Amino acid sequence: MSGERLYRCEDPAVWRGVYAKYWDVVEAKAAGKQKSSGRLLELEKWYQEALPAAILARTERSLTHSELVKLMEWKTTRGKFRPRLKQLIGSNDDEAVLRCTKKAFALLPCVPSAIAELSTLKGLGPATASAVLAAGAPGEAAFMADEVVESIAELRPVRYTAKHYSLFLEKILRKTHRLNEADTQQDWTPHKVELCLWACAVANQIQPSLLEAFPLSYNTETQEEETGGGPSKRRKTK
Repeated sequence: MSGERLYRCEDPAVWRGVYAKYWDVVEAKAAGKQKSSGRLLELEKWYQEALPAAILARTERSLTHSELVKLMEWKTTRGKFRPRLKQLIGSNDDEAVLRCTKKAFALLPCVPSAIAELSTLKGLGPATASAVLAAGAPGEAAFMADEVVESIAELRPVRYTAKHYSLFLEKILRKTHRLNEADTQQDWTPHKVELCLWACAVANQIQPSLLEAFPLSYNTETQEEETGGGPSKRRKTK
């Protein structure tokens, strides 16, 4: 099951099944990391559990300098290793990080404004900014992981721009709304939808058997409705 097929799926039971397998997929990915396998699991637990709790426990939502550096370590360990980005993030002043992240969260629910504010920090583009917001505002933002963006056909190829993130978030918000309409529990958030798509895409790459218990049933009319009818003809840019 690919991320693209899950994105087109309208059955919340399938999505819940994939969500229940999230940590199995993380462990499978970590196993392929060899030397950094333990670190990936540690960072994933921190980002998904400890960091959100720390942010929400504060009077005003914000990140410290050390948390931002660790977030970048999580992002590059989970995805593409880019040591230069971690160095740039680390070069930001402690007070600047606190001030900027606090202001960004205060700008919500205007996500584009929050992304723009966070992007004023060195080494922090829209993708990393989205990870900051997803950690502290999972009901309003989703992390722009490559695997998740690529699960949405109209958004390929991935572009690391604020405009592309806005298009991505619009799609994720729409899917979140549709799942909450179909699911009596109505507990879907953009971040939760993103985690499912990531798990599905990664499992498809490294261990498809993890999700073979979830046959997909989806309505192709949904995809046409979301894209305005028919396949997208967006031109690729370098």
